[in-house]
Formats: sequence, structure tokens, C-alpha cells
Amino acid sequence: MTFATAPHDGAEAAASSPRETLLTRAEASVFLEGKGIRMKPTTLARAYSTGSGGPPCRHIRNKPYYPLDLLETWAEAQITAPAASSSERQRLRREARRREATP
Repeated sequence: MTFATAPHDGAEAAASSPRETLLTRAEASVFLEGKGIRMKPTTLARAYSTGSGGPPCRHIRNKPYYPLDLLETWAEAQITAPAASSSERQRLRREARRREATP
């Protein structure tokens, strides 16, 4: 689903307005599965309602939609670098946090 945020001052402005692709929860679930992240639509709903680190979404009236660009960014952030052990994974996470904190 694609929505445009179109200004009200003519066809010229509407032609240059940015478009945003929005996915339903079911579509977002299929998209994430293609990235290797298995999350059912009910899991996406629970993650949103509990604030437990799910992907960001927008609401149109009461229906949630996931912006494709934000969903892709979120999915990429969930995938870690290869690690041979859990201690190595923890070390990599600490180093990544330090790099983010350093200006």
C-alpha cells in the first residue's frame, strides 16, 4: 500500500511529494520472513502493544501500517555479525555500543 503526503497547492506540488510504502501487519510479517526474521502478525501486534522492541509503525485511524523503509532498517539492525560463542557475541555488542557512544 502506498500513500502520498500531498500538499494542497496544485498538481505540480503533488507530483513532487514523497511517497511512502506502508505494509499491513500480515505484509510486514511476510517481508520480515524474507529477511530471515520470523514474526507472525500477532507477534508484531504484541510487540507494539507491550513496547518490547518491535518495528516502528504508523496508524491510520486505528489500523497499524509499517513504513517499508523503517521496517527494512529495523530488520537489518536485528541481524548480528557471525560469532563463534555467546561470549564473543557479547563482546561484539559491547564494542558496537562503545562505537555508537563515541562522537
